[in-house]
Amino acid sequence: MLLFPIAVLTLLTALLGIMYLDYVVDPEKNLHDFPIALVNQDVGDVIATGGQQRQVNFGNQITEALEKGVPADKVDLRVISISEAERQLQSGAVYGAIVIPGDFSKRLGILGVGSVVPGEMERPIITLQTNPRTGAFGTQIVLRVGDQALTEVNKQVGKQLTDQVTEQLKPQPGGPPAPELSGATRVALADPVNVVVQQYHPLPDGTGQGLSAFFYALLLLLAGVVGAMVIHTMIDAQLGFVPTEYGPWYVHYPPTPISRFSTLLIKWGVMAVTANIVSAVYLSVATILDMPIDHPLALFLYSALAIIAVGVTCLSTLAAIGSAGLLVNLILFIVLGLPSSGGTVPIEATPKYFGWLASFEPMHQVFLGIRAILYFDASFEAGLARGVWMAVVGVAIGLLVGAVVSRFYDYKGLHRTNRVAA
Repeated sequence: MLLFPIAVLTLLTALLGIMYLDYVVDPEKNLHDFPIALVNQDVGDVIATGGQQRQVNFGNQITEALEKGVPADKVDLRVISISEAERQLQSGAVYGAIVIPGDFSKRLGILGVGSVVPGEMERPIITLQTNPRTGAFGTQIVLRVGDQALTEVNKQVGKQLTDQVTEQLKPQPGGPPAPELSGATRVALADPVNVVVQQYHPLPDGTGQGLSAFFYALLLLLAGVVGAMVIHTMIDAQLGFVPTEYGPWYVHYPPTPISRFSTLLIKWGVMAVTANIVSAVYLSVATILDMPIDHPLALFLYSALAIIAVGVTCLSTLAAIGSAGLLVNLILFIVLGLPSSGGTVPIEATPKYFGWLASFEPMHQVFLGIRAILYFDASFEAGLARGVWMAVVGVAIGLLVGAVVSRFYDYKGLHRTNRVAA
């Protein structure tokens, strides 16, 4: 009587500790396949060296340097066009982008020539775009990766540009001596690139820096799990299968002659009605709190569907294995679901087994659907399609498992009658 609950609680807390700490203690070490776009629009330039003209393209050189310098096991650097980069940024497929403009080589050449002429010169720009709609933690990783990679590239370009200017200043046979590069000029040439950080489609106020989608999804999961537990307990009490206690008052109604399947149908029906009411309540609360909602109908419908999917599955689990289903639902939807949701720390910055969990864990699917509605204009490509279909699959699995198991119990005559343990 004493050892069993102690053992269960110990194992549960151990699992909680592993799941909740392992995914957050060292994101830098766990970083893998983190998608960042690299756009090279540079058209190149023609420079004169040693009396001859030659074509140069610093954008290509930087692209090659980034592909070699950025660790491929940690970052998925996607060399794509500007239109494709914008499409992936709009759908949340990449966490950021490095953009080299079309006149990059030309401006570097102007900087090299102008460095030995008095006057102000503008350094060429490389834009590091972040995607704040994918989350604040993802933005920080983009900034860190971009700063490390572009700092090294800047040094390489600076050395090459300094050598190029020095070569151009070499005196011709019989000509005047070459001018010396000043210290200020060498400093300017050694750090020629101006890296500009820019937010792509910034989030409006009232989004919690990209956390509102995660917490909204968490509310839906809790509504489904807790709702199923409440519905299961209260309906069983009304039907006389479990006692009801209110403080010192104890009530136990006579058992109702009803099949397990019919009982489950009643619970499913109550959950379906409750899901729509709770979805409307959440939407109303969000509106009162001035949370930006561009697609209220989509948010209401998807929220109701997500709650139904979670609630139906939880009720079927309880119908199949009884009170132990409470523990199973807690582990499946909460313990394993929250850290694998990708709502706070990107999946690509967690241990790889979290990516496997995210492929089927309900929390991740619900988060993708809610994030798409709130931040990505309800785009199906941004995760809403996956969220909807996975919710539909969840409802189907829950209905199938619950119907088959409860009908099997009824067929075997395993009715819900009071039994005394031997």
